[in-house]
Amino acid sequence: MPIVFRSFLHDRILHLLVVTGAILLFLADFSWPDLPKAVDWHTMMTLTSLLILTKGLETSGYFDVLGGKLIARFRHERALALFMVLAAALLSTFLTNDVALFILVPLTLTLRKFSRLPISRLIIFEALAVNAGSLITPVGNPQNILLWSHGSLSVAGFIWQMLPLAVWLMLTLMSLTWWCFSRREIHKHGNSETLHWQKPLFIVSVLLYVLFIMALEWHLTGWALLAIVLCFLVLARPVLLNIDWSLLAVFIAMFIDVYLLTHLPLLQTRFGAIAHYDKGALYLLAIGLSQVISNVPATILLLQKVPPTELLAWAVNIGGFGLLPGSLANLIALRMAKDRRVWWQFHLFSVPLLAWAMLSGWLLLFLLA
Repeated sequence: MPIVFRSFLHDRILHLLVVTGAILLFLADFSWPDLPKAVDWHTMMTLTSLLILTKGLETSGYFDVLGGKLIARFRHERALALFMVLAAALLSTFLTNDVALFILVPLTLTLRKFSRLPISRLIIFEALAVNAGSLITPVGNPQNILLWSHGSLSVAGFIWQMLPLAVWLMLTLMSLTWWCFSRREIHKHGNSETLHWQKPLFIVSVLLYVLFIMALEWHLTGWALLAIVLCFLVLARPVLLNIDWSLLAVFIAMFIDVYLLTHLPLLQTRFGAIAHYDKGALYLLAIGLSQVISNVPATILLLQKVPPTELLAWAVNIGGFGLLPGSLANLIALRMAKDRRVWWQFHLFSVPLLAWAMLSGWLLLFLLA
C-alpha cells in the first residue's frame, strides 16, 4: 500500500475528527454551499508549502550535518536545550510559530542520530517556546495578525502592548527548561563516518523557502505553492510522496468541525451575550474557547462581538498553552515528533503552564491597568 494512503488509515486524530464532524452535520444549522468556506484555504496553502519545503530540506541530509555541528558545539544537555528553546522563540517572532517549528523540529530529530538526548521533551519545549515567543509581534502567529488588522495600533504599539506578557512567559519557560534538563554531559554516539548530503536539493529548497516567505508578504501564496510543487515534481518527486498528507486532512477536518460547532443552535443563542461580558468573564471565555476550538478560530469568533483589546490579545495567546487544540502549532510539533508518548507528555508541561500563565497574566493586567 502506498505510504500516502497508509498515513490516512492509521491517523486516529483524523478518524476522531471525521466522526465528530459527521455527528455535528445532523445537529448544526448551516448551508451546504457555505461548508467549503469554513476552511481557511490560505492557511492550508501555507501549511502545504511548509510541509514540502521542510521535507525537501530533510531529504537533502543537511539537517544531519547541522545536527552533528550542534552536538559538537554543546557539551551539556541543559545548554543545548536552552539554546534550542530560545532559538524557537526568537524565530517565531518574525517567521511565525509554525515556520519556526518546521525549521527546528526536523533539526531536533536529527540529534537522535548523534546522541542520547530526551528528544521528545525537547520538541515539547520548542512547541511551548513558539507559543510564548510569537505572541510579541503582529506577525508572530495568525491570531495576532487578525487582532492587529482589526485594531489601530502600529507595529511598535502592538509589540509594546504584548511585551510584559512575552517577557514574563519567556522567563518562566527558560527557568522551566533549566530545571527540566540536567547538566549532565551529552553522550555522543561513536559514529565517525562522513555525512553525505544533497547540495543541489538543499539549495533549491532554501531558495524556494525564501521565495515562499516573500510570496506571503506579497499575498501570492497560491502561486508560490504552485511553483514549489512544480519544482519538486521535476527535481525530487519522492519528496511530494513522503510529506504528511494526512496532517493536511486533519486541519481541514478541524476547520469544518469548528464551523459546525459554532453553528449549533444552542451556542448561537448564547453568542450574542458575549458583548456584555465583563473583563474577567471575557478573559476566561477567550482562554477556555481556545482550549476547545484553538486560539485562531476563537479569535475570529470573538472579534465579531468585542474589540481587539489588550485583554483579548493576551487571553487568546495564553490560550495556546494547555490542551493540544489550544494552538495549531502544538499539533504540528507533536505530529512531527513521531512518538506516541509525546501526546500525553506534552500535557504534563503545557497544562500547568496554562494555569500559571492565566493567573500571572491576569495579575499583570491588573498591575498595568
